[in-house]
Amino acid sequence: MELVKFLFDLTAFASIMILVVSGLAVIASLMGIFNMAHGEFVLLGAYVVFLCQMSGVPTWLGMVMAPIIVALVGLVIERTVIRRLYGAPITAMLATFAIGLTLREAVRFAIAGKYYEIAAPLPGVFSLGGVDFSIWRALIIGVTVCVMALSIFVIRFTRFGLQIRGSLENAALARASGLSTDRLYCWTFAIGAGLAGLAGALMVPLFSLSADLGLQFLVQAFLAVMLGGVGTFEGPVFGGALMGSLIPGVQWAREYLGIADFISPVAGEVFIYVLILLTVKMRPQGILRRN
Repeated sequence: MELVKFLFDLTAFASIMILVVSGLAVIASLMGIFNMAHGEFVLLGAYVVFLCQMSGVPTWLGMVMAPIIVALVGLVIERTVIRRLYGAPITAMLATFAIGLTLREAVRFAIAGKYYEIAAPLPGVFSLGGVDFSIWRALIIGVTVCVMALSIFVIRFTRFGLQIRGSLENAALARASGLSTDRLYCWTFAIGAGLAGLAGALMVPLFSLSADLGLQFLVQAFLAVMLGGVGTFEGPVFGGALMGSLIPGVQWAREYLGIADFISPVAGEVFIYVLILLTVKMRPQGILRRN
């Protein structure tokens, strides 16, 4: 039963990673830019929930508003800064790093560098087969499944998705065919930011709010995108699920195998990063290669 409970918690953590990575993936795959401010978009989603709670607004409403507000912030950033840097990916990375640093320190100033607990809108547990499961973690899993199903439907079966896939294959040909890639990039960046905001809103009851909340997921998200493969939507999502499963999985294995006294948690994470880097070295296009 303990194994079932662990697998449930592992799935919940992997679901958060999938949401974080999916937002980064659509930006990196379509626009060729690794958004170094993506972790701060996650932080902004959590901060919106915090502001709603402090203002007396229901927490669940803050979680609904978070992806919308963060998407609007992403839209403004894309229109004012990112759109000028599509031809210079290194400069774009430096610009998004500066934007992320500004956002992070602004939030740190706003919360006075403190940590805040956010109560889950649906606390408590439910029992199944004699095992107690967190209601909120189950909701995170359900929301992630719905968001991923909707994303795949949009990409595969709608006109907007066709435009995205066309731009992925050949952006120059898409522009020559009359497609406004400028407008497409704008909405794609906003959607990617909104997904990050949703991830931050859902995860903040599990992790206390701090200015560094998004940093702990940024490196993992980048590795997940590289592991799954840039150029597709499914590849990075698969990489996010794998990354989100490996980290808690190794820590559980330490306890289960009785080697926790010999191998530290940090050594376990280092092992994962080395394993992923070796995988990327052998398959630089990612596990799910783009045809």
